[in-house]
Amino acid sequence: MGDPSITRRRLLVAGAGALAGAAVAPHAALALGGEGRRPRLAEVELGPLGPRGISLPLAGDVQLVGLQWRSPASARPQARVRLADGRWGPWAAAGAAGHGPDGGAAAAEELRGEPLWTGGARQLELRSAETLRGARLHLVAAGPAGIADGAQTAALALAEPQLQAGAGQPPIIAREAWAQGICPPRVAPEYGQVLLGFVHHTENPNGYSAAQVPAMLRAIYAFHRYVNGWDDIGYNFVVDHYGRIFEARAGGIDEAVTGAQAGGYNLVSTGVAVLGSFMGVRPPAPARNALQRLLAWKLSLHGTPAAGRVAVRVDPAGASYSKYPADARVTLPRVAGHRDADSTDCPGDALYAELPAIRTSVHHLAGQPVSATLALQPSAPAAPAPAPAPGAPQAPPPQAAPPQLLASVAVGGAPLAGAPLVLQARAVARRGESVSEMALAEGVSDAQGRWAVPASFAEGARAAQWVRVLCPAGGGHGAAVSPAVKVAPLPALRPPANGPSS
Repeated sequence: MGDPSITRRRLLVAGAGALAGAAVAPHAALALGGEGRRPRLAEVELGPLGPRGISLPLAGDVQLVGLQWRSPASARPQARVRLADGRWGPWAAAGAAGHGPDGGAAAAEELRGEPLWTGGARQLELRSAETLRGARLHLVAAGPAGIADGAQTAALALAEPQLQAGAGQPPIIAREAWAQGICPPRVAPEYGQVLLGFVHHTENPNGYSAAQVPAMLRAIYAFHRYVNGWDDIGYNFVVDHYGRIFEARAGGIDEAVTGAQAGGYNLVSTGVAVLGSFMGVRPPAPARNALQRLLAWKLSLHGTPAAGRVAVRVDPAGASYSKYPADARVTLPRVAGHRDADSTDCPGDALYAELPAIRTSVHHLAGQPVSATLALQPSAPAAPAPAPAPGAPQAPPPQAAPPQLLASVAVGGAPLAGAPLVLQARAVARRGESVSEMALAEGVSDAQGRWAVPASFAEGARAAQWVRVLCPAGGGHGAAVSPAVKVAPLPALRPPANGPSS
């Protein structure tokens, strides 16, 4: 918030409070103004918003809107837009979304709804069965689309690396395709675990074109970052109607990036949003197929089974969004709908009803994942040296056993022997928009599925380092990565043996 590169305007709709329930018709349509490629934002003061609603004209540069209000928290406002052919689109939920927050921040004092794509519509209607107090409307413009058709999509750069877990890594379009260098994260990403995957919908109208998707993602990013105050777009991945998968939040598609997509559970999950509204409409088959392939790959890569349930703790930082109290132990499906954990209708009734079948498909696609772990074993104290014989020279003091990084790989609980393993150090640049893994050492797991890397710690090393172990695909099994371990100071690793550790 307060970024000087973002144009912000505050627009006062004269008499909006008194006219709640009537049409508000300023002399000119509400517009953002300003030039440049970066997202632009404006606010409209609405005052009370009740059942009779408000009608607002929009200028063509407005692409996304989002409501904010003071109370009541139970309100479920709705919005709709007039389409290019003059027809009104369906009413969409514009109420609290149950996402966020980032960085352990407390929930906002004011309530914010899901941002809604208007796609250049010229008229907007808002209503709420419970009267909203202190209602404001945020307007976002995110610039031209940037991807015109399927032929151009095929030529887009894919996110790296390519790791064949589950049924194989699906094509994931790199973040740059939609961010285009103008949507930087606020800070470098945080990393957690992937114990389950959440399925979302974005509540955008479903009639969008393939060309509009990049602008839609930039607009959602702008709302999440500059209105909600999050570090980046909230979702880890986004799937559109055409079956295209987009890298969303920065930090690495193969990493356990902490999003702002499921309040109370962000540190233990990944979040995939299907672009559209699925309360009464099922997602198209290409979108559903891409969602299944992505979840099968992502869960498998982190050694997480796709079937069954997992017990997780509700993070107090996001507990205000959760259906359960802070620190409660909650059992959730490995493939969960957002509403399973938080107070929200997401991912819509129609998509939620399909989740049992989606879980079955993800389980079949994922197969038996490889689980990889990494642990830092501290230095072992040296055994005391025996007393020297009389007259014998003093023996050198015994050396403590150096610390070790101990990797372990298994399939279905059984050790995976003879698997190639790579110890990697994470390097993050441009606040997570560039992430790479540097190979530090390579080895092979022993009969117990283990591999130990002795490490000596150089004095005066610059900083701590996050390291993980990668088990590449091969030998009939898929790839896997371990949770990262923080090693401080930077280890000077001894060259490992070429064969299995003892």
